[in-house]
Amino acid sequence: MASLIQLRDMLALQGRMEAHQLSQALKTPQPMIDAMLMRLEAMGKAKRVQEEADGCLSGSCKSCPEGKACLREWWMLQ
Repeated sequence: MASLIQLRDMLALQGRMEAHQLSQALKTPQPMIDAMLMRLEAMGKAKRVQEEADGCLSGSCKSCPEGKACLREWWMLQ
């Protein structure tokens, strides 16, 4: 189980990562990583960055049945 400091350090070393990548790298369950990322965001230490829809191959992300599953969400330190 990773700590908040380990999560912050991983983001500092890697630059930006997705939550599932952090979960795998730190061997911590995804819901716990999500909660820690939200806490870092509330403290003003991390920020969420979403990709633009320009990268969508079909061009129809808004009507996508997966609910924008093709858009990636990254986390990085502020």
